[in-house]
Amino acid sequence: MHIHILGICGTFMGGLAVLAKQLGYRVTGSDANVYPPMSTQLEQQGIELIEGYDPAQLDPAPDLVVVGNAMSRGNPCVEAMLNRRIPYTSGPQWLLEHVLQDRWVLAVAGTHGKTTTAGMLAWILEDCGLAPGFLIGGVPGNFEVSARLGEAPFFVIEADEYDSAFFDKRSKFVHYRPSTLILNNLEFDHADIFDDLAAIQRQFHHLLRMVPGHGRVMVPTRTPAVDQVLAMGCWSEVEYAGEDGLWQAEPRQADGSHFTVLLDGKPVGEVRWGCIGLHNVHNGLMALAAARHAGVPVAEAIKALCLFVSPKRRMELKGEVAGIRVWDDFAHHPTAIEWTLAGLKAQVRAREGGRVLAVLEPRSNTMKMGVHRQPLADSLQLADQTYLFRPADLNWDLAAVADACPQGRVFEQLDGLIAALVEAAQPGDQILVMSNGGFGGIHGRLLQALEAAHVCA
Repeated sequence: MHIHILGICGTFMGGLAVLAKQLGYRVTGSDANVYPPMSTQLEQQGIELIEGYDPAQLDPAPDLVVVGNAMSRGNPCVEAMLNRRIPYTSGPQWLLEHVLQDRWVLAVAGTHGKTTTAGMLAWILEDCGLAPGFLIGGVPGNFEVSARLGEAPFFVIEADEYDSAFFDKRSKFVHYRPSTLILNNLEFDHADIFDDLAAIQRQFHHLLRMVPGHGRVMVPTRTPAVDQVLAMGCWSEVEYAGEDGLWQAEPRQADGSHFTVLLDGKPVGEVRWGCIGLHNVHNGLMALAAARHAGVPVAEAIKALCLFVSPKRRMELKGEVAGIRVWDDFAHHPTAIEWTLAGLKAQVRAREGGRVLAVLEPRSNTMKMGVHRQPLADSLQLADQTYLFRPADLNWDLAAVADACPQGRVFEQLDGLIAALVEAAQPGDQILVMSNGGFGGIHGRLLQALEAAHVCA
């Protein structure tokens, strides 16, 4: 069977392509931009990639077209597919019918931390010998690929609330039917498809409705938006993590790199790992709770968590020059920005020196619409200096945000931003680059510029 995937270089669709290939299908795909790291992963799997959407790629017609949610009416391939009546489906629907139907699905949902928490959970199951399948919306640090079939019964999936396809506007995760569900947090995001938080909560409740009675739902304590979803109806066992919850953590280091795990008020082990930030401590608790539901002893799960490696672009150290570290992080929501900065700032304080230079590209659809511009300045207050890059299609003025940030500045040219960072950075400083896009390759260019400046010096 020949499957052709439209929008194949997205993290979800690229992972789906890998699964289809492992099932024995002939897999091809196209995208507007064929780019790493997903293009590299797909080529290594022997999957043929086509750049652009020339309808000629549908000759001869594939047996099935799997349509990514970035595709819309007017796309040449979409129009050809419809006119020629080529069978088609959405990515989440294909995943349900061909991969998830007979699996014990462990789904990780929430506004923040899905990729990291799903990676933690998959790694715990792997290290404890359960060989899970998984589909993670990023490049996991403990695995060579972002998706694999694994061995039955367990399958870990990052459960995204974004819509499924142009013909199915339900959230992707309503197709997954999990037995174990992590509902990590819930805030307003994706303003391009949701009108308000209530609209997102309705989708999350659709997901809750599908968890069986013998299933289990992991939720955070003291989170009103999540409590409101549960109040709509929940028919499964619920476990709480956080203050006053069944699962708790006692930080041993302020940056979250060392903490004690408590279960029902009793210490059950300690985690020492390479992650930072109290948000990652919470993510770890959620992963431990979900793994226990799958039968993993808590002590073994904690040992595995100590060996966890963060996914690419989640506080990934890109390099160090003359004592200046350059980090890459995917944070693009004010809450995630604040959490990431808090973790890095705590680490800097523990080392008694250095500043945090925050660099942000407000690139997400929600950021471009200006939905989060009011809390954005507050989220950046822990930075010592703030550098904001204005994308060409941003439709609001960043100047007011910069004025409210510590030493805030706005840049419209990447070369100027890099030059300013090189001039300002001192040994011991941490440069934290935050964007959900490629940001013009700033990390490599910045490291090269720092190297050149210090060689000349």
